[in-house]
Amino acid sequence: MSQRLVHIVDEVSELAGVTELTMVLSLDGFLDAGAAGALAASHLESLSGEASGGKVVATFDVDQFHDYRARRPAMSFVRDHYDDYDAPRLVVRLLHDSAGAPYLLMRGPEPDNRWEAFCAAVREVVEQLGVTRVVGLGSVPMAVPHTRPIAITPHANDPDLLTAESPWRGELRIPSSAQALLELRLGEWGHPALGYVAHVPHYLAQLDYPQAAAALLENVEIGGRLTVDLSLLRTAAEVREAEIAQYLADNEEVAQVVAGLEQQYDAFQEAEDTGSSLLADDQPLPTGEELGREFEQFLAGLDGPEGRGDGSPEGRPDGWPDSDPRREG
Repeated sequence: MSQRLVHIVDEVSELAGVTELTMVLSLDGFLDAGAAGALAASHLESLSGEASGGKVVATFDVDQFHDYRARRPAMSFVRDHYDDYDAPRLVVRLLHDSAGAPYLLMRGPEPDNRWEAFCAAVREVVEQLGVTRVVGLGSVPMAVPHTRPIAITPHANDPDLLTAESPWRGELRIPSSAQALLELRLGEWGHPALGYVAHVPHYLAQLDYPQAAAALLENVEIGGRLTVDLSLLRTAAEVREAEIAQYLADNEEVAQVVAGLEQQYDAFQEAEDTGSSLLADDQPLPTGEELGREFEQFLAGLDGPEGRGDGSPEGRPDGWPDSDPRREG
């Protein structure tokens, strides 16, 4: 059945003789706070130097597992007719890192159904193209301040693949995802898979947060054995940090909320023996929805006629999307 879900290029000359091949995986939708995974994937595509973002070597039949009513693709209506339909695509592209080594990037919407068939289809890609490790990207909203380093949760289907220690202790029951199931199934089929989840401040979860994207790619360099030029992404992160700092300087109440998160974060960092330094205690935490909405309104104002969204050096750097990629809240 998976044969009808994916079409794989028969021969990829660039992969001839390659003995180690990493495939980076980024699925839009569930694990996408701050659009960190989407930004990271877009950054990798931008480094390809090709307008298309790299050579497509595998294409999935999205029509078989996409819920169009839950995630309606955008299209344009021009005066008196419909035009420019943004059809969802899930593809695998061939890219090269900064050292010229080939690797694959798989990105697109997370399947809404047929997860097992999807995993089987990805298995075909892995086995036919000779992928030796899959590295997944994700991000979740957390009650952490943006003024502290981005924390990362590493995970893998083989403990030997882990490149850092997990901040969690014990067992957590969490909602599943197609990406998580894929890592599990690949392990059962004998294929190495690992991944990283960035902890994004909950009040910034609905904004593009390039800081988290850069943190993810720093770990991909280690776990995926790749070399990635992060200079453009770090420039975007600096711009966003300046925007946030400006907002906090003008809004004392919001700054106090962030200061409270800083105190909680630092207190738990000191409690290393508990193994839960990134978890909140029983004290009530501020919700991120209202705070995030205020940040969105503030940053949207920067794109106005009097703002800095004109593409100049003081606005969004090239390669940083002008709007958030489609994702669920």
